[in-house]
Parts: sequence; structure tokens; C-alpha cells
Amino acid sequence: MLDQIHWLAAVTVLGVLEQAYFFLQVIYARRLFGISPPKISGPPEFERIFRAQVNSSEYFPIFLALLWQAGLFFHQGLAAALGLLYLYARYCYFMGYKTSSSERLTPIYFSAGVLWILIAVSALGILNFFLSHYVGLNVLQLLTA
Repeated sequence: MLDQIHWLAAVTVLGVLEQAYFFLQVIYARRLFGISPPKISGPPEFERIFRAQVNSSEYFPIFLALLWQAGLFFHQGLAAALGLLYLYARYCYFMGYKTSSSERLTPIYFSAGVLWILIAVSALGILNFFLSHYVGLNVLQLLTA
């Protein structure tokens, strides 16, 4: 079983580490700009870092669910590769947003595109499971035959 999920687990750990890095960036920005919790407003530089972290955190559960569904129901390697692309895009998003709000746009569109691909792959894998399990029709085998 572990050989079927080890890449998904590795990408998950990388994602958690990336989230921790984003959290630390907010802590450092709070110290730099003298903004104590629970305040969330301050100079634009702080607010961009804060928003980048919050936005990344908001999408993280969606990413994890899709990563694991795509990996378990479709293909672990493809899901892990898409997961790495997503994490890279999120890192670019964070660093771009930290610099300027306009620098976040290309990476956010790219990461959204990766999520849509993960949705499609997940749905196809789950549909194939139901068709195979209940109807005896394996769509993925038909596509690769």
C-alpha cells in the first residue's frame, strides 16, 4: 500500500513545509512593521504578505483533497507531478505578491489551472472506479488499449 502513496505523502509534506514558510514570513513581517496580533492592517508591504499567506492557506485543503483523490483514483505519479507544479506556482504567487499585487496574477492563474486539471483527473478516476465497480466497465483500460 505504501508504494502506492509515497509520492503523494512526499508532496503533502512539502506542501506543509511551504505553508510553514508562509506563516513564518507573516511573523517576520509583523516584527519588521511592528504589527501585533490580532491586527491585520498596516503598511501595504505587510498587508500583501499577510494576504498571500491567508490566500494560500485557504486553498491548501482544496489542494490536498484533490491531490490525494487524483493520486488514489487515477495515477499517483501524475498527481504528485501536478502537486509539485501547484506548490511551485504557489511559491511564485507568494513571492510575487510580496513584491507587488500585480505580480501575483500570472502565478495565481497558473495554480488555478493546475487545480482544474487535478479536479478533472480526480473526477475521471472516481468515475472510472464507479463504472468499473458497479457496471464492469473500466474506462481507463479502454483509453489505454
